[in-house]
Amino acid sequence: MSVREADCLTVLRRRQKDGPTVHGVRAADDATLESTLKTLLGAEAATFALACGFTARPGQLVLVPDSQGHPVGLFGVPEKGRRDPYVFGALARNLPEGDWQVRVPDGVLRADVLLGFCLGAYQFSLKGEVPSGKSVRLVVTEAERKGLAVEMARSIWLARDLINTPANLLGPSDLAHAAREALSPFGADVEIIKGKTLDKAYPLLAHVGNGSERGPRVAVARWRGSKAGKNAPLLSLVGKGVCFDSGGYDIKPSSGMLRMKKDMGGAASVLALARLIMTQDLPVRLEVRLGCVENSVSGHAMRPLDVVKSRAGLTVEIGNTDAEGRLVLCDLLTEAGEVSPDLLLDMATLTGAARVALGPDLPALFCNDDSLAEMLLEVSEREADPLWRLPLWQGYAGWLRSPVADLNNISSKPMAGSITAGLFLERFVKAGQRWAHIDTYAWNDSSRAGRPEGGDSPGVRALFAALKLVFDTKAGAGS
Repeated sequence: MSVREADCLTVLRRRQKDGPTVHGVRAADDATLESTLKTLLGAEAATFALACGFTARPGQLVLVPDSQGHPVGLFGVPEKGRRDPYVFGALARNLPEGDWQVRVPDGVLRADVLLGFCLGAYQFSLKGEVPSGKSVRLVVTEAERKGLAVEMARSIWLARDLINTPANLLGPSDLAHAAREALSPFGADVEIIKGKTLDKAYPLLAHVGNGSERGPRVAVARWRGSKAGKNAPLLSLVGKGVCFDSGGYDIKPSSGMLRMKKDMGGAASVLALARLIMTQDLPVRLEVRLGCVENSVSGHAMRPLDVVKSRAGLTVEIGNTDAEGRLVLCDLLTEAGEVSPDLLLDMATLTGAARVALGPDLPALFCNDDSLAEMLLEVSEREADPLWRLPLWQGYAGWLRSPVADLNNISSKPMAGSITAGLFLERFVKAGQRWAHIDTYAWNDSSRAGRPEGGDSPGVRALFAALKLVFDTKAGAGS
């Protein structure tokens, strides 16, 4: 699957006349707001805007005529000191056709305007004939078109496209090849593992995936930044790529399957993050592992109470076939840890319990390093891409005991499901390894500014900003 071009943007050419303009305005008291509008538009147009009910509420758009009768936009922006890139997504959906300039007050980051507009312009459709629709484009400079904000949007578009693609069109092999197609252009060496080699290297992942006629795949990508020396820090990313989850023999009800094409959202998010790292040439050595499987019901699917020996040597009893995501991840985490990366990070649509606790917008963060966790949370707040930490509470570790194996893949208690899932994964992380696990929903239940209904990758922006902060400070070390 190719990465989309930023067709919602247009570069302002030299000598080109200014097109229609949107002015960003902050909410204020009545007198201040009126004065601001008079400065921007003149007294008559300001009076018109106020009569239309414009209060500069964030996301509010009002169009007023200029002296020649052409439309001028007024758009409410976040209050000073508060970031919200998504709010600018409303412009892509609500402006009339045309190439629009957007001017914002001091304190609003231009990158937020670009990112939000692009995310708001995203659409996914598999219709045979797609209506052309109106063409609303944001006027940018050539440098902006090639900059971080636009590459961030394109990477998130990639994740959204993959998550939104129906499972009949995106099986394990397709997802693995999508990883190759996305990362190879940046010089990544991408290996796709299958068959007996996969069965031997990743026995628990194979036990999940071999129940499907579409066999499992593991995509492993390795890349080195152009500024990364021989001893540059090693970053390892792992993603859960369950292309469809029926629940297996512990089958889900039909209502529980309706969105299970999104169960590869962790792999899609990891792929978006990896692509972004490569576009920005972070000074790291990067390894990416995606476990691409389908959890099916068949004569050769895994059964409840099966016992399988993992890559790490631990035996695992299958207490529930619908707790397959952790089985997909654990062998990959083990392999990633065998080369002692400086940081190991995984993303997965792992538990409904995390969604009960935090809802759809807050990915749960589990981390075995307090300083790393605090940094991730601080950066996520600054980037307006929040994470929320849940504990790896060791008091619940005994809930994973099995009478016949080293551990069970589900808890013996009907509580703290996201925590016990994190504790299960932790058993496959080498002692002393810095590790963070993100339990994400990867979906928008309804459309909002910048976040159309469907697949999404919350947390990717925050994680990239944190990785840039950590690893860019080490640029040159070991080179």
